Amino acid sequence: MFLGMSSHTIDAKGRIVLPAKFREELGESFIVANGFRSNCVQVMSREEYENVSARIRELPARQAMAMQYTFTVTATEVTPNAQGRFVIPPALRTRAGIEGEALVLGMDSRIEIWSREVYDEFMLSQQPVIDEALEHLVL
Repeated sequence: MFLGMSSHTIDAKGRIVLPAKFREELGESFIVANGFRSNCVQVMSREEYENVSARIRELPARQAMAMQYTFTVTATEVTPNAQGRFVIPPALRTRAGIEGEALVLGMDSRIEIWSREVYDEFMLSQQPVIDEALEHLVL
């Protein structure tokens, strides 16, 4: 399970280092792809990617095709170098607006990488949804 948030630098070659605990859970290589419903980069183990892909294939044909165009075709398997760095493909970085500083978020079964500015804007837009959800939770 991936938990927490940390700030990391994207170098001039588009490389980032994930927290060591995340890399251990992901294994030697893993998948990066467009985020779902948000401008971020998703990172997931091969096993999680295969689970998501199987669920996409179960959708009605029109929805499955749309998801394949936005998720499957952007997916790339990456293997970190000896220092734990891997390249986020340029198209994914551009779509997510990631350059310089990035936030790495543990999202239970996957990881998301965000531009700090994009993340802050997204979280502001989510406040009404969070407020509504809190009404349903008993804490």
